[in-house]
Amino acid sequence: MAVSPCLSANDQKKHWWVSNRKLVEKYVKDARCLMATQEQSEMASALNLLDAALALSPRFEIALELKARCLLYLRRFKDVADMLQDYIPSIKISSDDSASLSSDNSSQPLSRERVNLLPPPNSQDPSFKCFSVSDLKKKVMSGLSKNCDREGQWRYLVLGQACCQLGLMEDAMVLLQTGKRLASAAFRRESICRSDDSFSLPITITTSDISSAATTPPSTPPRNPTSLSEFQNISQLLSHIKFLLRRRTAAIAALDAGLYSEAIRHFSKIVDGRRLAPQGFLAECYMHRASAYKASGRIAESISDCNKTLALDPTCIQALDTRASLLETIRCLPDCLHDLEHLKLLYNSILRDRKLPGPVWKRHNVRYREIPGKLCALTTKIQQLKQRVASGEAANVDYYALIGLRRGCSRSELERAHLLLCLRHKPDKATNFIDSCEFADERDVDSVKDRAKMSALLLYRLLQKGYSSVMSTIMDEEAAEKRRKKATVQVPQTQNSSSKLDPESTLAYSANSSNASDCDGRVNPSENETTSSTNAFQGVFCRDLAAVGNLLSRVGFNRPLPMKYEALSC
Repeated sequence: MAVSPCLSANDQKKHWWVSNRKLVEKYVKDARCLMATQEQSEMASALNLLDAALALSPRFEIALELKARCLLYLRRFKDVADMLQDYIPSIKISSDDSASLSSDNSSQPLSRERVNLLPPPNSQDPSFKCFSVSDLKKKVMSGLSKNCDREGQWRYLVLGQACCQLGLMEDAMVLLQTGKRLASAAFRRESICRSDDSFSLPITITTSDISSAATTPPSTPPRNPTSLSEFQNISQLLSHIKFLLRRRTAAIAALDAGLYSEAIRHFSKIVDGRRLAPQGFLAECYMHRASAYKASGRIAESISDCNKTLALDPTCIQALDTRASLLETIRCLPDCLHDLEHLKLLYNSILRDRKLPGPVWKRHNVRYREIPGKLCALTTKIQQLKQRVASGEAANVDYYALIGLRRGCSRSELERAHLLLCLRHKPDKATNFIDSCEFADERDVDSVKDRAKMSALLLYRLLQKGYSSVMSTIMDEEAAEKRRKKATVQVPQTQNSSSKLDPESTLAYSANSSNASDCDGRVNPSENETTSSTNAFQGVFCRDLAAVGNLLSRVGFNRPLPMKYEALSC
């Protein structure tokens, strides 16, 4: 009996679909067995098997869940975020805002996506209506997000943990809370639908249950209960995220209110905490603390926090801009020009790639549409700074502002400030902040250390140069003060030496005064001569009497007192 070609083709098609399904199930089963060992090499092999399974069946839910959990175990958080980026709340909000702005700013009444599917004129079929593909996507995604089926729970839990490690703390909190809410709803449904004998927890896949679930047929959903340890870990992680967010919110509120010391205290508690914080979150906190230091006038500390931010995130536009402005404040123009040139290259790369640096889910303080205006202003500023450097202004660095001292400070104040700055910004301690940082990718640790050491060394050299410059100024001021004091002391000494009279000069003055009184004829000049000659050889008491007589003659007793020195000799 002959077989029709149509039936043979259907059989071949069915056989091809069944063979692919069996192959996918085999890959998933082998991947589960490898993931049950919880070893790095076995996890990598399981990931390759899951990639092969998803190449044959891209929407196979169990393979997607196993791949996401495998990537989470291998600490490849960026891959998890790229895989499930449609579920990140901040990306949805930004995409909605951009879509609304583009629709408002567009001059065309209808975009390419918003097409009018109108029925023919004579048709009465109301099924053809005007609709938007983007609105349809949003409705489908909202329907999926509101679905409380067990197949969607793992996305929120796994993506929430990955977002926490990437520093997206708000997104992580929303995702983990949503996952817990869905898990609790599933738990209540199963507790109502089943009897007490068949009671079990909500169903998701964990690495601890993979070993026991390896024998379960992969075509059906696993029936193993979720371990309580995972929910406890998620609850602890959620409480830690809330604590960090509360602390950061209080610090930002204090910064906005002008309480800079309070903001610095809150941010310091975050970055110096006992529990590790994610890399992206720490970079953001260091940047905010640098702003608080800058507002309070502590330039060296602000530059140090900018250095740490750039070590953790080299593409941080705000950190480059802040450090350049700080270097311009202290008139360190060559280093300021270096940062501005780096920022210009970053702007040019953004315009070339037509997107902000980093993945889609990464946060930035600027928008893409602001980059062209910023680039024009930056180019003008670079030209002005080059003119200032050419005029010789680069050598006049304000080291007092860098160290945080007033002009005319003492040597002790300078030594104390320099000691504190050296203890804080010593190059050997430049990488200590890495110990409190939890990296999303361990391969970034070496590059972060290198960048931190280089920037800390440049700051330390600048501080040493400032110390030597200010110290030389203080030494010159002290030397000038000593010379001034010495000059003021020598003037009274000369006056005192000139006012003191010697005994011989006193006697000569008395003799002259007696000669001047000779015009009256009352005193014999020969007697005055003998008296003045004999007075020089008399005792101390006699010379004092002569001095007293001289003083009396100055006051107004011009008439000399007759006395016999022979009777008063000692």
